[in-house]
Amino acid sequence: MNLQQVQIRRDDFSNARLTEINTGPLAEGAVRLEIESFSVTSNNVTYAVVGEMVGYWNFFPAPEGWGIVPMWGHARVIESNCPEIAVGERVYGYLPMASHLDVVPGRISASGFIDLAEHRQPMSPIYNQYSRLAADPEHDPSCEGERMIFGPLFKTGFLIEYFMRANGWFGADRVILTSASSKTAMGLASVAKHNSPGIRRIGLTSAGNVDFVRATRLYDDVLAYGDVGTLAQVPSVSVDFAGNAALLRQIHHHLRDDLKYSCLVGVTHIDERGGGLGGGTGLPGPVPTLFFAPDHAVALFKELGPQEAGRQMAASWCAFLESAASSIEIERRRGLDAAMAVFTEMVGGKVDPAKGIVIEP
Repeated sequence: MNLQQVQIRRDDFSNARLTEINTGPLAEGAVRLEIESFSVTSNNVTYAVVGEMVGYWNFFPAPEGWGIVPMWGHARVIESNCPEIAVGERVYGYLPMASHLDVVPGRISASGFIDLAEHRQPMSPIYNQYSRLAADPEHDPSCEGERMIFGPLFKTGFLIEYFMRANGWFGADRVILTSASSKTAMGLASVAKHNSPGIRRIGLTSAGNVDFVRATRLYDDVLAYGDVGTLAQVPSVSVDFAGNAALLRQIHHHLRDDLKYSCLVGVTHIDERGGGLGGGTGLPGPVPTLFFAPDHAVALFKELGPQEAGRQMAASWCAFLESAASSIEIERRRGLDAAMAVFTEMVGGKVDPAKGIVIEP
């Protein structure tokens, strides 16, 4: 059979193509998934930006110079050479921007499995796990769109809050979040609101998004980027989701020693990211430090155990859905052509924070 893939030039993310490939016969022990839906968010742009550094291009191999950007979504088993996985079963996990994916299930349980494909083993196991929806405690058929759009980003926000709280927020009284309209920032703000109510949450966003961010009611205060100079000089931590080197530099120079920790997470301002994720060198205050969510997830599960970690995350997820998910309108688009168009729009910075895009290939 033939499958379709969206491939992106690694040196020019605005250059994308839709290709068709013959899959050949299904390997022994493998399962063929037909991809039903996935979300496209600024998080996927971050996967591309740090693809070489972190290894995101390695999950779904492509021809030299090209890459396949990972997505989070749902798929259905259409062919199986694995006796424990039945045709018709649905799963949730890490998927390519494509129509199909072959996986090699291992460590199979009622609730999920991992892909044992050889090329995926050097990467974090967090990305190789697939949930079997029939026995997945996180699965809610009525919230599949929200899970794809917010789920992975929310979990990153949860892990950041847990890390900050475990370190006493580094002695800070407030957290400053750039790109406050982004879904990961909203996740962090929600978890901090419930788990660290003594920490003030300051959202920084573009002037055009200020009203949207205020309407989420997740922040104690919302400022446009041009108002960074009005921030009170009190002990703070910053979490940079924008990757805008000039903005981060301004925060560091304004707060100086009052900035107790500088956390780098994502890239929503791709053209202004500067070196790395916008960190740069020679800044006053703390050295900006990259937050790699998979490593923190592994540490969390080791510290709390899978059951307690899952319980805490589920409680925070439910609180987030109640308070914030309604601020996003889910827009469904058909076809991989639509996925390619949405991704290139996001690379160009054309992101409507009030919309969550779900693609149905």
